[in-house]
Amino acid sequence: MKAFVISGPRKAGVVDVDPPIAGPGEVVIDVARAGVCGTDVEFYTGEMQYLHDGNASYPIRIGHEWMGAVSAVGEGVDTTWLGRRVTGDTMLGCGECHRCRTGYHQVCEFRTEVGIRGGRPGALAEQLAFPARYLHALPDSVTDAAGALVEPGGNAWRSVEAAGLREGDRVLILGPGTIGLLCAMFAHAAGAEVHLMGRAGRSLEFARTFGFDGVWTEHDLPALRWDAVIDSSNAPHLPAKALELVEPGKRIVHVGLAGSPSLIDTRMLVLGDLTAVGILGASAGLAPTIRSYASGRVDPTPLIAATVALDELAGVLAGERPSDAASGPKIHVEISRPSRVEQ
Repeated sequence: MKAFVISGPRKAGVVDVDPPIAGPGEVVIDVARAGVCGTDVEFYTGEMQYLHDGNASYPIRIGHEWMGAVSAVGEGVDTTWLGRRVTGDTMLGCGECHRCRTGYHQVCEFRTEVGIRGGRPGALAEQLAFPARYLHALPDSVTDAAGALVEPGGNAWRSVEAAGLREGDRVLILGPGTIGLLCAMFAHAAGAEVHLMGRAGRSLEFARTFGFDGVWTEHDLPALRWDAVIDSSNAPHLPAKALELVEPGKRIVHVGLAGSPSLIDTRMLVLGDLTAVGILGASAGLAPTIRSYASGRVDPTPLIAATVALDELAGVLAGERPSDAASGPKIHVEISRPSRVEQ
């Protein structure tokens, strides 16, 4: 089958690899669509931290935002999965340790991460082997495009949930990228007054098209009461800025990651009686995200700027923007699927 493989920094392309076989407890998925994430770009450039701390190595098959249809099942897997449209978790825990047994498999010490950590192949390929216990079925009302946005949506849903918003609360979201905009959508659906802050440019102008209550730069941000601040940016100074902005007694949520240490003053955290929450992964947010997409409460598809073929992906990772791309932050890859279904 065809798969996109990164063999070293800025060395990548589509190659022929052996198709996966469904082992015990696994399924094989014919991938229909996958999204491109900043993590994928960092693997392409060689900047991804996992490459430097031993959690990942070249060659690597990327892709962790995906959807497809189950075409084969392994031993012990319910055959009713065959033919179903699905997506799945990125974080695959060992299933046996205390963290996995108590609902925290996303931080399992022994986890693999699809297309990211521990050599687990990703979904930017025609087929993907995947453990059935981490599958999520997609209803017909969730399109393929929305299905491949469930994973980033799950991160955003968890971030908004962690912010503890009540109807009428005012939330400030730092960073108008994919996760930030999805946070804004979920917060709006929850009845909050939604504001975003970012750098002047295309992404901020695109954020204004959604009709949120306010879209600002750091320089023109008004002095309002912020009942929660969600940092979805990669700017090292913004975690500390979030601490300065949020109302005492409220919450800051960190879902973005900077490329260098981002420090906060814990004296401000204590004296403000604040709660700071870190979000790693979409795991607990996948099911509620699917429900939100299915009901129409949140529509993520305007975020998709363009859809490309697998053999165009290297250019996208290198920074090329498709000539017909719209203004959104997300690029999707459409992948041809084999039609054979096996038991």
